Amino acid sequence: MDDPGPGPAGPTVASAPGDLAYVLRRNIERLRERREEEARRASLSDKVAERITDFTGSMPFVFIHLAIFGAWIVVNLAGPEAMRFDPTFVALAMVASVEAIFLSTFVLISQNRIAAAENRRAELDLQISLLAEHEITRLIGLVTRMAETMGVPADDPELSELRRDVAPDAVLDHIVETEDEAADAKREKP
Repeated sequence: MDDPGPGPAGPTVASAPGDLAYVLRRNIERLRERREEEARRASLSDKVAERITDFTGSMPFVFIHLAIFGAWIVVNLAGPEAMRFDPTFVALAMVASVEAIFLSTFVLISQNRIAAAENRRAELDLQISLLAEHEITRLIGLVTRMAETMGVPADDPELSELRRDVAPDAVLDHIVETEDEAADAKREKP
């Protein structure tokens, strides 16, 4: 069923248990489009590294290596003397080492790109969480004032604390202090 999008009273609600709300479908689509755009804007070296990393992390890559290295070993161990080109396997070790150097570099390039994207998503998550916390704090204040106006007691001792905005830098400072204290205590134990 096609969802016409938001109606006059806001986004439409999912009509069947398997349907997603318009806003959720919209967000999923926008994030997918964003990932595709970031992939298109990636530098040529990032695209090459990604393709190589994708292939080297696959079973065909493993099978190709099994065939090549297996043939190399069989020829040099059991093949006719005239066909043995690396009887000590020094060349095989060198080829494998050079390949490992390049493959690890490609993996690191891909991991750096993935880490940068994850850092951006984590920053987005943090900003959305801080915004949601601020909105909830304001709603608690509004509902408390409404309750007071209507004569409904709002005597929960946690409400006064919940009406205060969270200072992210203070929370981070406390986390660092706690971690430092735990590390110091760990070092002091014999």
